[in-house]
Amino acid sequence: MNTGSNKPGEAAVAAHGATVDESEHQGERELGSRAPEFIKARRALHLSWQVGVFVVGLAVVVAGIIMLPLPGPGWVVIFGGMAIWATEFVWAQLVLRWTKRKVTEAAQRALDPKVRRRNIILTSVGLVIIAVLAGIYLWKFGLVMPWKIEDQ
Repeated sequence: MNTGSNKPGEAAVAAHGATVDESEHQGERELGSRAPEFIKARRALHLSWQVGVFVVGLAVVVAGIIMLPLPGPGWVVIFGGMAIWATEFVWAQLVLRWTKRKVTEAAQRALDPKVRRRNIILTSVGLVIIAVLAGIYLWKFGLVMPWKIEDQ
């Protein structure tokens, strides 16, 4: 990358030591802050902008972590908080790019016909085993519904 470039994203990439081959990642945005230019031009305003983005992202990530053991889309909310952070912080942008790359690779592996066939066979075998175990249980103990329990 050219250090004398006038592009704002390249300066942020060079400042953070990240190296991204632009021909390799043509669909991806440049790394760095996506704050409006008038905010980036004033240091105090940009710092307060970053603090605000961090606090909002942190609140969303914490809500996602709380949703992990509770009902709710915990992982989706956590990645939403990471996306909020990625609007301002290079480290979050890099984490999201890595995650996107890994998810894409996993989806490609899952679409492989050999892997799909194996997964279908394993699922079928698992369902047969569960059905056999349920049949043995019902044969041995019968089916007793909780609302038909007789007093003894």
